[in-house]
Amino acid sequence: MSDEVEPGHVRIRLDLSYDGTEFSGWAKQAGGRRTVQGEIEDALRTVTRSGETTYELTVAGRTDAGVHARGQVAHVDLPVELWAEHREKLHKRLAGRLPRDVRIWSLTEAPAGFNARFSAVWRRYAYRVTDHPGGVDPLLRGHVLWHDWPLDVDAMNEAARRLLGEHDFAAYCRRREGATTIRTLQELSLLRDADGVITATVRADAFCHNMVRSLIGALLFVGDGHRAPDWPGKVLAAGVRDSAVHVVRPHGLTLEEVGYPADDLLAARNKEARNKRSLPATARCC
Repeated sequence: MSDEVEPGHVRIRLDLSYDGTEFSGWAKQAGGRRTVQGEIEDALRTVTRSGETTYELTVAGRTDAGVHARGQVAHVDLPVELWAEHREKLHKRLAGRLPRDVRIWSLTEAPAGFNARFSAVWRRYAYRVTDHPGGVDPLLRGHVLWHDWPLDVDAMNEAARRLLGEHDFAAYCRRREGATTIRTLQELSLLRDADGVITATVRADAFCHNMVRSLIGALLFVGDGHRAPDWPGKVLAAGVRDSAVHVVRPHGLTLEEVGYPADDLLAARNKEARNKRSLPATARCC
């Protein structure tokens, strides 16, 4: 599948952040629901005086309702003339037009072969939770989950190590027609800070729907002693949803960073990422 920029257009990379609390996710939706994509596209159309024309964004990772992003990446293809006319003031004008819960930090011409979604080699999320008996710091309540059982971080890390590598994560994903659930989980680790907030770092080449929140749900069940550290791996091996795996609430989740290869490898990664994956017959999960 070709991803060439149409003649007369230039591809622009956007690096952005948003607080997902008041958004119905990233992607535009019917019915007038407020979304990050909708807000940015509306602002872009307004500040460039483009009338009814919408320049559609492609994003590295579609976040669900209530999920935040610190290091989201998107791209948009703009007519060369429009970019030339507005490039010097576009950033500042968008800052003035966008609501305060979404910010664009940079707009730059993307190198050849760049696609915000398909050129990415990894996405890194953080999920934050506290088991403090008093609850969550009121100033962090929109970004940290409260778990009302004491958590054993060592047990959670032991369970997490069993999930690393390339596997079919069907047991931790909401299935979508025609989509694979094979992913490579590159990092899954948890660390408690001095204030008692536990941050789970989750990095993979890509994620299927609800994967991060389901993995965290399983690890919390281990951390509070309801399941043994080998249980999440057994669920993975079974390959089917387990009713005991809860999809935790979205507000504790933040997309922190998206990684891309060197510019001369972007096109190859773009092509590779579009291929539907399958596991070798000898693959084992744990």
